[in-house]
Amino acid sequence: MKISKIAKLTGISARSVRYYEQKGLLTVPRHDNNYREFDDSIVELINTIQLYLGLGLTTDQIKDILYCKHFENSENGLHDKKDEYCEELLQIYETKRNEIIRQRLALEEAQIRLEKQINLMRENRDKWV
Repeated sequence: MKISKIAKLTGISARSVRYYEQKGLLTVPRHDNNYREFDDSIVELINTIQLYLGLGLTTDQIKDILYCKHFENSENGLHDKKDEYCEELLQIYETKRNEIIRQRLALEEAQIRLEKQINLMRENRDKWV
């Protein structure tokens, strides 16, 4: 499949596909004429990348996630290193998620206090003058 068809199927530009390849998110074999030949699985991978980008992750973070999800190599102990790496990555992301949860709760509490203050001020408008 050519890059133009991939772009059409995924709704992103050919330039974005090239960018993902440059960032190491996609690995696409090339023919002797230097043309890329995409297989059908690339559509799902690009959609996954788009999902992660939509969640606010960087391309480096996405690359790490894809590495943990797709890389399977048990030769030379690489599988053990992958497991260790992915476990560390999981802990980092869980810590970040917990931080976001704490921030969200703090913002919700601040919103509640602010709404109480707004309501109190509205109730006492006639006393301002």
